[in-house]
Amino acid sequence: MNVMNSSVDWMLDDALTVPGTRHAILLSSDGMLRARSQGISRDEADRQAAALAGLQSISRSTTEFCGASETPWRQTLVEFAGGFVFLIAAGPGAYLAVSTSENVDMEAVTFRMHKLVDRLGKELSTPVREGYVG
Repeated sequence: MNVMNSSVDWMLDDALTVPGTRHAILLSSDGMLRARSQGISRDEADRQAAALAGLQSISRSTTEFCGASETPWRQTLVEFAGGFVFLIAAGPGAYLAVSTSENVDMEAVTFRMHKLVDRLGKELSTPVREGYVG
């Protein structure tokens, strides 16, 4: 199976039209890189995909802290001194992540990410690999 989806790579650049955005990657729930925007190396995107898979897993495991255990996870936002990382669901077993500078319109980034997920629909779906428990 081809891990990268070059037909989606160029579409991820659309998420970067908001001023202050840096990189976008599409990853599977088990940390496999599925696609990446221009400007981020394959090695760096692979490393970030693995880390962000762990982040979404941890985020989803804290739903009871927010309310009932059936509260669905929607987004994780991590703030750093120099910017943000946005992580959202992009279909069954797939997640979209965008990194930004600190001076970004956060609402515009989230809106653009959700529009991209809507536009790509099933193309962003990543089936869970056999034997993976996530």
